[in-house]
Amino acid sequence: MASKPGRRKKIDLGDAAWVVLLSRCIDSIDSEDFPGCLVAALKSITDFDYSVCFGYHQKEQPICLYHAFSSDQRVVFVDDYLKGPYLLDPFSQACGRGVDSGLYRLRDIAPDRFLQSEYYRSYYVRTGLAEEICYIFYLPNDVAVALSLMRSDTSPRFSAREFKLLESVAPIVSSLAQRHWQGVPNWFEAGLSAAQSTDGRSIIENTVTAIFGPRITPRETQVVAQVLEGHSSESISRRLGISAGTVRIHRRNIYAKLGISSQQELFSIFFREVRTVQA
Repeated sequence: MASKPGRRKKIDLGDAAWVVLLSRCIDSIDSEDFPGCLVAALKSITDFDYSVCFGYHQKEQPICLYHAFSSDQRVVFVDDYLKGPYLLDPFSQACGRGVDSGLYRLRDIAPDRFLQSEYYRSYYVRTGLAEEICYIFYLPNDVAVALSLMRSDTSPRFSAREFKLLESVAPIVSSLAQRHWQGVPNWFEAGLSAAQSTDGRSIIENTVTAIFGPRITPRETQVVAQVLEGHSSESISRRLGISAGTVRIHRRNIYAKLGISSQQELFSIFFREVRTVQA
């Protein structure tokens, strides 16, 4: 089977056409036209099929700042995502960890068993994406913004050259977007103190605790969180500083306590209950 052809760069950075696109972005700051202008400027560098932008703030549900999906696509990429899958999204987790601002490939930041995770098999495959890359940058009050550029499974992945070109304009993307979305921190609900969000645990760990409570120990909570994220027993052992054999024992004990026998059942319980936790 012949390989899919790559997409050629359509504009030279620094030439007159690029300057015009940037000027349109600047002129549209604080208007509803800005996201479309920014996406058009990025598409002039190399093409992609979809784009979406979310704002993240600690334990709160993300806010969709922009999307260009059809009504059917919106259900999967936005509506269903906000019902709970965002908790296991590697980009959402990267924002929570406070990674450096920049452009990231999903496969470079995802857990080692991401493609075998229930999140991937039960949710992410429904997106029909071949690849997703994401600009991550930050606003005041610990708000993170993630602007994703996506290619469908009928398109080739971003080549190293295309990624490098898009990466080279990351400071421009961040600077423009920070100015346009500077009011986003005020959109999130007030009242979540820094103490509540800096207890040394991840958002997913806190959610697991809220769902399963005292039925599992704090260590088992850590294991459950990382299993849900898509980490293998070996990866969990490295992250927690315990042996892979101990991780497997924890998993068996967790399944016994919860009356389940598989990761799929664990995933199903998690997403059945997470809506109650959010409410």
